[in-house]
Amino acid sequence: MSIRLTDNVSEAARRDILDLEKKISSFQSGNIADEAFRKFRLTRGIYGQRQPGVQMIRIKLPHGRITADQLTRIADLSDKFATGNLHATTRQDIQLHFVKLADSPQLWADLEDAGITLKEACGNTVRNVTGSARAGVDPTEPFDITPYAYSIFDYFLRNPICQDMGRKFKISVSSSESDSAYGYMHDVGLIPRTQHGKRGFKVLLGGGLGAQPFPAQTATEFLEEERVIPFIEGVIRVFDRYGERQKRHKARMKYLLNDIGLEELLRRVDEETPALKNKAFTIDPSRWSVDDQYPRRPEASNYTVSSDNPKLKTWFKTNVFEQKQAGWYAVQLRVLLGDMHSDTARSLAQIVKQYAADDIRVTVNQGYLLRYVRPENLVAVFEALDALGLAEPGFDTTADITTCPGTDTCNLAISSSYGITRALEQMMHDEFPDLVFNDDIKIKISGCMNGCGQHSVANIGYHGSSLKNGAYVLPALQVLLGGGFNGKGEGLIADKVIKIPTKRGPHSLRALLRDFETNSFDGEYYSDYYARQGKNYFYQLLKPLADLKTLVDSDYIDWDHTEKYVTEVGIGECASVLIDLVATTLTEANEKLGWAREAHTGGRWADALYHAYNVFITGARAALMSRDVPTNTQHGIVSDFDKTFLGEPDFHQTDGEFKALVFSINKQEPSELFATQFVAKAEAFLQAVQAYREAQIEQEGLPELQALTQAQDS
Repeated sequence: MSIRLTDNVSEAARRDILDLEKKISSFQSGNIADEAFRKFRLTRGIYGQRQPGVQMIRIKLPHGRITADQLTRIADLSDKFATGNLHATTRQDIQLHFVKLADSPQLWADLEDAGITLKEACGNTVRNVTGSARAGVDPTEPFDITPYAYSIFDYFLRNPICQDMGRKFKISVSSSESDSAYGYMHDVGLIPRTQHGKRGFKVLLGGGLGAQPFPAQTATEFLEEERVIPFIEGVIRVFDRYGERQKRHKARMKYLLNDIGLEELLRRVDEETPALKNKAFTIDPSRWSVDDQYPRRPEASNYTVSSDNPKLKTWFKTNVFEQKQAGWYAVQLRVLLGDMHSDTARSLAQIVKQYAADDIRVTVNQGYLLRYVRPENLVAVFEALDALGLAEPGFDTTADITTCPGTDTCNLAISSSYGITRALEQMMHDEFPDLVFNDDIKIKISGCMNGCGQHSVANIGYHGSSLKNGAYVLPALQVLLGGGFNGKGEGLIADKVIKIPTKRGPHSLRALLRDFETNSFDGEYYSDYYARQGKNYFYQLLKPLADLKTLVDSDYIDWDHTEKYVTEVGIGECASVLIDLVATTLTEANEKLGWAREAHTGGRWADALYHAYNVFITGARAALMSRDVPTNTQHGIVSDFDKTFLGEPDFHQTDGEFKALVFSINKQEPSELFATQFVAKAEAFLQAVQAYREAQIEQEGLPELQALTQAQDS
């Protein structure tokens, strides 16, 4: 079927969408291997589900910003192509589930018509740039980070330097020193500061979650605003060149930083300076200003609600705050599980149009934030939201749990996240009602160790697991404690304390909360309390819940299920296929050569150079594979090719010659002359590799097919 594309769809997006349609057709015809297609579709926001035959679509919303009309468009498309549900994520995306693969190009086209993209929402790319939802209205911010977060997103979207990295790369921009965007768990975390009247950012590097979480290290206490994007580009170039590519679990930038150290990493970043597309990148924040539209109203400052409705009073206290713009108020929406029905989303859009600015922010704790609400309209807003189930008090408090979808849809999940989240929230509602006022203790839950629910940066975290009891297996929770922020504002990684049957999750939380109530000092932060008592104290506290001798039949059944638990691996996402790896790699190199030529024709010299650089890398990898030489990092590929093919006809004749040629990319400015010469040399090199391979096949015969396994989704 033909894709309907409107004039609102950019030329770049149009080409991406038509390319997706073409690749889907080729895949369904058996002309593209499953693993190669998986790598392709992930970078288009199409993610395999636990259920066979359907996909999750991840919609990339830079720093969570979305308009009322865009929210309506997503709701309409969820009805048309998915289940009518909108799932807000911890990366401020919105996900749709149970989408047919064949429908994804049209869904994408309809999103692009509304100015929304799927590009690079998944895969080994720069993922969605997250930002504090309060940005622009935060009373504690030195300046609005919104223009910077968006510019970072825009700069690296479709950027050649981050199209084929070893693993994903995550960036966050917080609005203040409180680091509400969790910069300390990101590859790059930015915290705004001013110095002598100049804007800039504290820069954190090398954080990450997953099975082995790392806190980020401070690269600099202050980097001028115009140097931020060039610095990030340098970091990505270094990660692309030196990062692990074979051992997937070691392929994040945190491991590269751990291996070579911060000083060496920064030295290599500095080495990239000559090759940068921009040595300085100036961002104009004035185009984002709405001060003229919403002038300050000091007469409406310090507003209080007068009502006999206890829910309204609590909601006003926990979900509403006065913005830095005096007399204007922001309203925060607590959303259970991050899930919102399409009808609710459309109604919310109408509330925004009537009462707030056309600037909704998806929050990192899976809620929504509305801004520029007049205080005299707050009661009406509450009533409208309450009718939709969106006025539950306790936004971003202990009572407001962050969670991923878990085994409901995810391939990698081990046990249910949604079920245990409902159970914990209900228990707190019934037994600890005042927790809607506690904004210190944060609870986060993931369905597995990978951490989409960010359990490692929670004060109290859980991730899905399993336990063996003789011949039987039961669903379990790994309990993590002491993460999040302490009283000094320091970001901490939680400790794994104990593993318990999942049905005992409510008992564990009850014990932890009661213990804290009884034994903490007045005003003590939970993570400080954990540090004071020590890990063993909490292990002993929860140890009785880990006793498998006291199991009952229901412990073998996961939350939201009625059948006995079995450990299941998601369908299809890990299977390998047999292909000619060298031929496939050469095809990939030719595709990159086409991109280099196109960028050169368009006068984009830096882009042409990086595409040509990737031609050298991919061609050299193909040649090494033809001789069964293992390949890993880009730097290693170049070094190994230089040694292995030294003196071969049509290749380099001097030791180090090939290495010097390829790595000349960061020794010169990205000029027209250099780009013209470099692209031509890359083309000649690829032709030589192809000729070598043809001669090899003629002499040795057709190659034996090999297994290709690139990566699971995550």
